[in-house]
Amino acid sequence: MSALEKQLHLGRLPPRPPLPAGGGQSGSKMRMGPGRKRDFSPVLWSQYFESMEDVVVENETGKDTFRIYKSGLEGPVLLLLHGGGHSALSWAVFTAAIINRIQCRIVALDLRGHGETKVRNPEDLSAETMSKDVGNVVEALYGDLPPPIMLIGHSMGGAIAVHTAVANLVPSLLGLCMIDVVEGTAMDALNSMQNFLRSRPKTFKSLENAIEWSVKSGQIRNLESARVSMVGQVKQCEGAASPECPKAIVEGIIEEEEEEEENEEGGGSVNKRKKEDDTETKKEHLYTWRIELAKTEKYWDGWFRGLSNLFLSCPTPKLLLLAGVDRLDKDLTIGQMQGKFQMQVLPQCGHAVHEDAPDKVAEAVATFLIRHRFTEPIGGFQCVFPAC
Repeated sequence: MSALEKQLHLGRLPPRPPLPAGGGQSGSKMRMGPGRKRDFSPVLWSQYFESMEDVVVENETGKDTFRIYKSGLEGPVLLLLHGGGHSALSWAVFTAAIINRIQCRIVALDLRGHGETKVRNPEDLSAETMSKDVGNVVEALYGDLPPPIMLIGHSMGGAIAVHTAVANLVPSLLGLCMIDVVEGTAMDALNSMQNFLRSRPKTFKSLENAIEWSVKSGQIRNLESARVSMVGQVKQCEGAASPECPKAIVEGIIEEEEEEEENEEGGGSVNKRKKEDDTETKKEHLYTWRIELAKTEKYWDGWFRGLSNLFLSCPTPKLLLLAGVDRLDKDLTIGQMQGKFQMQVLPQCGHAVHEDAPDKVAEAVATFLIRHRFTEPIGGFQCVFPAC
């Protein structure tokens, strides 16, 4: 059990927390009203998944261990691949939503270099290596007779899902879903990615601080999802004085909103609070990112270049979920007009669509699977077929 998991267990957390204001969806700042503060405490994975397992993959050079989270007992397997820097826990709220809509089994995987997965070469994040990892995990789980599997991936995970499908590494593949990843916009965004990564805090003084930053910065717009998924994005530093973990700086949007709140209430000293925060920071163990994404730059081009045509070439039924229609590139626009895949736009979401609007994504995926007769609805779920 990791240090983070121990901390969460010791916290004696209550059952699954209620949805924040707005039903857990995006689009609001989730203000709780005068004098009330939002709860940024972390939530344990077991509030959303039924089980956790470490899958051992053996080969001629040794063993790798991949962390997976599972739910469901029957129906097709939805194999979930997270985006860069995230973890399988980013699918937690989505899992709880879809498992109550259709018969399915969930397997959410921590990709190499991410989450609690432990491999001999975590720096190798090439599309080829990570695709082989997915195939190896499927083989380790199900042997020569895997059940019907749908690959669903967000951002980097969507690209890896496509590369896995094209290489035929999942022989029982029945469907493919990419979430907010398009070759054209992804390649354009790579030029500014390093600036974005440099703008993030290097450390956090606590898990609560990390969760608060993720919500207030807009990285995750859904507080409920942030409380479970940020645990998979950060880790405790070896020591507060470690050269890799300088003193945490609580800055940017968090400080600005706190100042606004205190000014509105007409009390408290901002400077005094900052000094108190600095003093407390020195006493606490700091948290930092589990993976230094800036060091993975040499693999970015390989994830996304040629992705649109690879996606279109997959013979299985395909679904593309986007935060905005402006993200479509030329190849996908033509392919969509030719009916080569189903597309749905989920507005008022950030890039982490499945975290910002887990219910809407679950509804879209469930409808897709029922439409193709891959599964059956449960709990009175009614399909609403999209226009495109």
